[in-house]
Amino acid sequence: MRNMFKSLVLLAILATTLALPAQNIETVKARYDNYKVYRVIPTTKEQIKKLYEIEESGVGISFWRDPTHAGRPADILVPPHLIPQAHNVMNSLGLEYEIIIQDVQKLIDEVHPKTRQASGGMDWNDYHRLDEIYAWLDDLAAQNPDRVSIVIGGSTYEGRDIKGVKYTAGGQNKPIIFMDAGIHAREWISPAVQTYILNQVINSQDPSLRELVDAFDWYFFPVINPDGYEYSHESDRMWRKTRGPGNLFCKGTDANRNWGFQWSSAGASDNPCSETYHGSGPFSETETKTLSDFISTMGNDLVMYISLHSFSQLILFPYGYTDEHLPDYDNMLTVGNRAADALATRYGTQFVCGNIVETLYVASGSNLDWVKGNFNTPLTYVFELRDQGNYGFILPPDQIIPSGEEMVDAMMSLLKDAKTYRRI
Repeated sequence: MRNMFKSLVLLAILATTLALPAQNIETVKARYDNYKVYRVIPTTKEQIKKLYEIEESGVGISFWRDPTHAGRPADILVPPHLIPQAHNVMNSLGLEYEIIIQDVQKLIDEVHPKTRQASGGMDWNDYHRLDEIYAWLDDLAAQNPDRVSIVIGGSTYEGRDIKGVKYTAGGQNKPIIFMDAGIHAREWISPAVQTYILNQVINSQDPSLRELVDAFDWYFFPVINPDGYEYSHESDRMWRKTRGPGNLFCKGTDANRNWGFQWSSAGASDNPCSETYHGSGPFSETETKTLSDFISTMGNDLVMYISLHSFSQLILFPYGYTDEHLPDYDNMLTVGNRAADALATRYGTQFVCGNIVETLYVASGSNLDWVKGNFNTPLTYVFELRDQGNYGFILPPDQIIPSGEEMVDAMMSLLKDAKTYRRI
């Protein structure tokens, strides 16, 4: 079965290569006409193993939500030419399945029409391009020179800055909160929600919010994979990785498998065509190397590190490379559950909290593990934002504001806990 899939992908690659002039391969915009997203619920470890073998073979079938545990749903993207084979495989494995997205391209076109023009400013009614986000950060700094400053956290393979801002209400030796987003290019909701939170941190007049926010210095980086983010707008809406060199047919590295803590120990791929390719070595990517150097300058002063992702509605904490519990596991779970309760108060959105391995999957080389492993930062969480798969990575922009509002509620809860920590 595996050889059959490898043959299919080779034929597909050759057919595509022969049909297009070499100089045009990079400029053709990827389309997902009649691609379907299937939901399956594996019930055995053997079923999970087989699904991973198919994904890893590189035939073009990929996970939107991994088959991590028996009894938990997995969402699988299937190209139209592989639908008959996918049905055969799922039937042979005894997997029940349903189609939750009938046509991925149709959903993309409905959710994000091609007619959108740059707004010339920042709002949270649509998703914004990198230059719009960066221009807004510049405006924030210009309008609030005593509280907001531009910081460059690193650079990218294609020469872009990883731009962020520092917010401070003044004072000395304040504990630091660091927030990042956009490490996976197609997860557009994460930069949108982070900019919403940033706007509230700077501009909210709510006295209870101001008291909590101003007790800390903050660093915000809305897009830490700028090359990939722009590529997902310009060329491939489903692009996940960086844009660094891979091999002849496959570019990019999963920037959240490339950090130099337990790199490549588990839950990452050595196949450059895989969505979870860990790179040629720890910090092989310009993005992860330069940003990690920047974070290291403040690492011992961090009390909280928050990374925004999508999707699945989860609050995750380290570690991702092992199922061994941290010494502060109980506290991390308690604090995370309080944040989940706060998040649910406004719209009833349910998030599940737990460590990465037990709640999601094994994943080594992540930024969250690196921060916790190197600096023992007290509160380190990934938020996997809305939804639970009806839209997946193609979340409509009308969900940006409610997602931002509920995340502010969660952050208020986290800040109350963070105030109890003082780093030495």
